[in-house]
Parts: sequence; C-alpha cells; structure tokens
Amino acid sequence: MAYSRHARESLRNVCRAHEGVVVRQSGRIALLEETEFGAFQALRLREKHGDDIQVERTEPFNEFAAVRSAVREAARVYEDRDTPAVPYERFAAGEELPDPESMRDAEL
Repeated sequence: MAYSRHARESLRNVCRAHEGVVVRQSGRIALLEETEFGAFQALRLREKHGDDIQVERTEPFNEFAAVRSAVREAARVYEDRDTPAVPYERFAAGEELPDPESMRDAEL
C-alpha cells in the first residue's frame, strides 16, 4: 500500500517495469508474487519511501477453516433467493440463519 503521491508513482513504475512479479495492481495497492524478487521489489519501495509504503503478507482465505458452516450455508441460500432486492436482515428474520449483528461482532 502506497500512501504518498511519490510512493504511488514508484509503485506504478515498479509494476510497469516488472509486470511478471505483479499479481494484481489497483491504484495505491499492489499484490506481488510471493517470491524473493517480489519481496525485493517491496523492500526497495520501503527503503525509498519509509512509512509511506506499507508491506504486508497475505494468506489465502480458507472458508472451511475460518468460517462456521452456518455462515457458509447462509451465504449460499441468500444468494439463491427468489427476490434479489431483499436485504439479508429481512431474509434471515424468522429463519434458522445467523443474524447479521452476531456475524458483525464475530471475529474470524
């Protein structure tokens, strides 16, 4: 994540010059391959711009390990609903589905 204008410029330049290491880039954010060369590019940016560059490591989202089955089932049945305009709160009311407030407060 690039916070300053100069850091964003450098990020764009790295992404253009080293397209092979870029998995995805959008504005001030880039996802680089998890290789030493990807780390090298991130560290270069960090050296040049200090705290204006935030470097984080990502992990793939494993829905089966991170989310309880009731939430996965709720997402499935909600997306399979007959009326697309119905908000989840109304859809879940009176059903054996997790309520939105409890899901908002539950950490993964």
